[in-house]
Amino acid sequence: MRRFVTGLGLSSLLLASACNMSPTYHRPSSEVTAAYPKDSYASGKAAPRPASDLGWEDFFTDPRLKKLIELTLDNNRDLAAQMATVVDQRGQYQVQNAALFPTIGVGGGAQYMAPSKTAGFSFAPGSGRNISTLRFYQTSIGFSSYEIDLWQRVRNLSRTQKEQTLNAVSNLRNLWITTVSQVAETYIQWLSDRQLLALAQRTYETRQRTWALTKLSYDHHQVDALTLAQVSAQRDEAEADIARLTRAVADDAHGIQLLVGKPLPNDLPPPAPMGAQTMMTDLPEGLPFDLLAQRPDIEAAEHTLKGANASIGSARAAFMPRITLTASEGTSALMFRKVFTSMAETWGISPNISIPLLTWGQNQGNLRSAHAQLAKAAAQYQKAIQSAFREVADALTARETYRDQETSMGRYVAEAQQAYDLAQMRYHAGIDSYLTTLEQERQLYAAQQSHIVVQAARFQNIVTLYRALGGGWTRASVKPSASAGTK
Repeated sequence: MRRFVTGLGLSSLLLASACNMSPTYHRPSSEVTAAYPKDSYASGKAAPRPASDLGWEDFFTDPRLKKLIELTLDNNRDLAAQMATVVDQRGQYQVQNAALFPTIGVGGGAQYMAPSKTAGFSFAPGSGRNISTLRFYQTSIGFSSYEIDLWQRVRNLSRTQKEQTLNAVSNLRNLWITTVSQVAETYIQWLSDRQLLALAQRTYETRQRTWALTKLSYDHHQVDALTLAQVSAQRDEAEADIARLTRAVADDAHGIQLLVGKPLPNDLPPPAPMGAQTMMTDLPEGLPFDLLAQRPDIEAAEHTLKGANASIGSARAAFMPRITLTASEGTSALMFRKVFTSMAETWGISPNISIPLLTWGQNQGNLRSAHAQLAKAAAQYQKAIQSAFREVADALTARETYRDQETSMGRYVAEAQQAYDLAQMRYHAGIDSYLTTLEQERQLYAAQQSHIVVQAARFQNIVTLYRALGGGWTRASVKPSASAGTK
């Protein structure tokens, strides 16, 4: 046993003096400016509290929406699949990391053999009788074909798998916040389509009454056929909108149910009015450099980059001699009662070295491929940063412009309503024909529809900005003192 422990100690000493052949990791330059573009209306100041520290339960205020998000995080099939991927990658890392240590096994065995007539042991010495069966017993503890990782080939393979596991975790986090934002955006779209449907139904009822009065006037030859046809066309337009928006509301509900991953319960809280879904409309955006710590897709890209860096070390180590070690210690005896005596002790250590001479370009190809994978991962990492920068800048620009657009649309609706009221007054006073009233009513209906659409887009943009800044990973908000730690 002492010799076996000595063999383990020797392998540990060799591992301690191993040489890491992977290049020193350096994070590539981010290739983004120090501040967001001026047309994004960004403040250019560091955020007092990152949006990624704001939990979704605090950010969203609509009770129905919060319940839908909770159900989604418990039942969403995409999240379940990605969680399984994380577990799978952890298992693969555990398997790969185990190669750093010798697999020690304990065994025992016995052999029974009948010798032939010509064997040299036909008679037991001094016994005067034939030996009909030869017996051999043994026990052992040891390991076989354990690679002494002098060049850290195995360790770099383990590091590569570790980064792949962390990449899967970051992808899960990215999918998590994306799913939260998808539920919120689809829910806001559902509220918007419901408002548009209600507007179409009110408009249809109004136009149906107008059509009935116009038809009565036409029957009494008070209006011409052109006026009746135009009134009928407007009524049919509203009726077609009802069918289209009924389909849209149903599609939105189906989309929410798909995200949730199960039939929606009947006891959901009633929806809050559109616009009351989030606690704030002005999230602090911070500086572009903050995205490196807030965006999980950037973290995932960097883990891929680190894994590619470690793969170069494994590829380089393939050019070096590979040393393996087999060691065992045990007992052996021809009689079972002597197996566990001190005289039966046996041991063996078998080192082996293999030196690659002719690999016909295999090792060179693997190394060339590893360098290419590293360059690819570096480019993808920089692209992830640039995409995140562009996404936040777009969301910030949209936040300000949607706000201005909604204000303008509110004035447009009020002015269209005033124009429609004046047109009705002029028609009843006999100043204008009814065609003017019809045109103003059409403009008012279009303005009201556009106003609802812009409102929905503005509220969805708030959710988009929250996601783009890395928000939605935690349920409860992270305390400021712990914001620098892991979530």
